Amino acid sequence: MQEQMIDLSGDCARCFGLCCVALPFAASADFARDKPAGTPCPNLRDDHRCGIHARLRDEGYTGCTVYDCFGAGQKVSQITFGGRDWRDGTREDARRMFDVFPVVRQLHELLWYLTEALTLPAARPVHADLRRMLERTEALTRETAEELAALDVPAHRQEVNVLLLRTSELVRAGVGGGGRKKNRRGADLMGARLKGADLRGASLRGAYLIAADLTGADLRGADLIGADLRDADLTDADLTGAFFLTQPQLNAARGSAGTRLPESVTRPVHWAA
Repeated sequence: MQEQMIDLSGDCARCFGLCCVALPFAASADFARDKPAGTPCPNLRDDHRCGIHARLRDEGYTGCTVYDCFGAGQKVSQITFGGRDWRDGTREDARRMFDVFPVVRQLHELLWYLTEALTLPAARPVHADLRRMLERTEALTRETAEELAALDVPAHRQEVNVLLLRTSELVRAGVGGGGRKKNRRGADLMGARLKGADLRGASLRGAYLIAADLTGADLRGADLIGADLRDADLTDADLTGAFFLTQPQLNAARGSAGTRLPESVTRPVHWAA
């Protein structure tokens, strides 16, 4: 499982800077300027590396520091297009690559969740189904550019989500704390004062926790899939055993050396010491 997780991490050295070209961004608190889809970022160098990578936050590109392609960049660059640089082909070739990249990125995110689910002992009753879905999803990522462009990703995501929901129920049922587990799925908790809150085993799937105060909150065993943690304060919070938490989500939050994290993620370098 750990090897699969490594394969689902972005490897910029094997990618043609696809996230810096294919994706659009708008001037905001996350990006210093507008950039349309399919247009190279002005900071992208000829070697497909970022010219201001070490200064992204200082230069107003915080959005870039919290992005992760889950390994889709190298998959599209090296497998889907066989190592052919978008700069070397026709404009149509480049457009096809840029169209396929977001599709594979979504599939790789699903692979990340399925892989993590298979590491959770409480989800053992659905491990066989999860493994089959993992194999099926991985096979989809290796289809041709034409097949990927035509793929109904929302429909496939829904099939995966059925298994992820069952996984969540099984895992959260075993979390201590007693009582009915809190269901905050899709809740608007922007700026909420949740300091020291007991959120053990809670479902926070898709919850809006932007700028929420979660200082010292107990999030052990919570389901955090799709939760928006931008500027959420996780100082001294306990996320031990929290699951479906991705590195981009964590990178968008604030925390401290006292924040306890699950093994699936690493402490962001910009967090307070």
